[in-house]
Amino acid sequence: MSFQTPITIAQAMDKIYSNEYLLPAIQREFVWPANKIEWLFDSLMKGYPISSFLFWKVNEKTAQNYTFYKFIDKYRQWYKTHNEPISTDGIPSFTAILDGQQRLTALYIGLRGSYAYKEYRKRWEDNEYSIPTRHLYLNITRPLENEEDDKEYEFSFLKKENTKEDDIYIDSNDQMWFKVGSILNYRNEESFDELIDNFELAFSRKSLRQLRRVVFEKPIINYFLEEEQDLNKALNIFIRVNSGGQPLSFSDLVMSVAIANWSDAREEINQLVDEVVRKGFYISKDLVLKSFLYLHSADIKYKVTNFSSENAEELKEKWSKIRATILETFELLKTFGFNDYNLTSKNAVIPVIYYLYHKDVYEGYSSSIKFKEEREFIRKWFHTILLKQVFASSSDTVLIQFRQEFTDDVINKPLKDAISYFPREFKKIRSFSANDDFIDDLLSTQMGSKYAFSILSLLYPNLDYRNNFHQDHLHPKADFNNLNDEDKNKYKWESYNSICNLQLLEGNENSSKNASSLADWIEKSTQNKDRDAFLERHLIPNLEDYSIENFGEFYERRKELLAKKLKELLQ
Repeated sequence: MSFQTPITIAQAMDKIYSNEYLLPAIQREFVWPANKIEWLFDSLMKGYPISSFLFWKVNEKTAQNYTFYKFIDKYRQWYKTHNEPISTDGIPSFTAILDGQQRLTALYIGLRGSYAYKEYRKRWEDNEYSIPTRHLYLNITRPLENEEDDKEYEFSFLKKENTKEDDIYIDSNDQMWFKVGSILNYRNEESFDELIDNFELAFSRKSLRQLRRVVFEKPIINYFLEEEQDLNKALNIFIRVNSGGQPLSFSDLVMSVAIANWSDAREEINQLVDEVVRKGFYISKDLVLKSFLYLHSADIKYKVTNFSSENAEELKEKWSKIRATILETFELLKTFGFNDYNLTSKNAVIPVIYYLYHKDVYEGYSSSIKFKEEREFIRKWFHTILLKQVFASSSDTVLIQFRQEFTDDVINKPLKDAISYFPREFKKIRSFSANDDFIDDLLSTQMGSKYAFSILSLLYPNLDYRNNFHQDHLHPKADFNNLNDEDKNKYKWESYNSICNLQLLEGNENSSKNASSLADWIEKSTQNKDRDAFLERHLIPNLEDYSIENFGEFYERRKELLAKKLKELLQ
């Protein structure tokens, strides 16, 4: 391994574009946020070094045994983050990047690609409204001044819909922006001089000249080249080099070991993550690999030494069952009404994965009539541990304690009997008292809170959560303004909008209720029906007066009713 003659950024970008530079499967995927790319370009413009790179020369024979990937250029948060695999058949040799992938990808996206990330307060939907495509631009009107982070050049990813991808974009403040990738069109000095002549501002000319120097003239890319054709050696170098600077995550390192022993590991794990995302849960490969360790390894801590080539072989051998169990577990959570927002702990999923996996009941578990009663028990257990925030800290310790209770005696019992160990052993693991303060905190939870669903789901267990359901104000939102001054000052919006004035309703029933007053809805719903049964089902106290003028009595009585029920459920 030796230092090579440095090359320019433009030369490196050309080699990425022509697939002369590829990524080995042991590499993690691109993880930099947009502002870090902007920072990198500012650093280059100011002449700061960006550290050396480590490349691996791969010949055709070596390449046949492993999977390699292209660099990503059109990055879309959550939806296009995976690198595309490439066939290396017929390529005599190429260069694989062992260290520097993040920096090179950042440069490639800035100069030849795009970066799309979700707009604030928009939904996670794969469209230009929620996740607009952006290209990197440089403000050539003025430098930054008095910046705390010492930035001088203002780089920013601007929306495609605003800039129309033009080379020059003038914003609403008359600031002039140059599309950074367009500098690649000015390799010829003559054409560049013609471009410069179009600008009157000295800063415009200065910044464009500096950008061209950085990309075309300065040999910034310093690199070592490893030529030995031994992937294990490359892997060891990769892990050692990446233990400094911005460290790899546990899953990145584990993935590297897994891929060295199972070339399809990356594709398989990425496909599983994508399938879970399509179910509405945003997980990472960390959870997949953590689940594997939980299922088959004595030590589950995030240390690369806990994952060996033997582990990787076992992951490959057991993968089909592991994959099916993880998918079925998230399908089960979906039938419980969970989504990524109200599933407040992903670690809480792992004991359920463990149970279904070792019990061999994961196929069709979420829909089989045979397991209906048992699913209800798991549903209640799951909401309980989320509300009591069992995994809020020391999650590894809690997971290990859970697993210690899953003895052969538990696993080998009929599922209906064994499932009863969930709450019993949970109480042994950590003592939580459903005291008055805890219940008061739950009842003060606001509509739309990530915990509101779990509270209301415990209170309304008989809804079909596979279908549409709504959080509904018993006294409609609009009626808050009709409270008398005394009640409005005493209860305020925080009480009116709390669990004490909320219920869960089937979508159709809520549409029927619409914005009816509580009194009108009860009267309409109980005509020729058992009024007491209706009130009991909806957890409404039995009062003579349900008008908004009597909100105080309704609130106090319902709070008392809900507190009693939650104490029974959470003991």
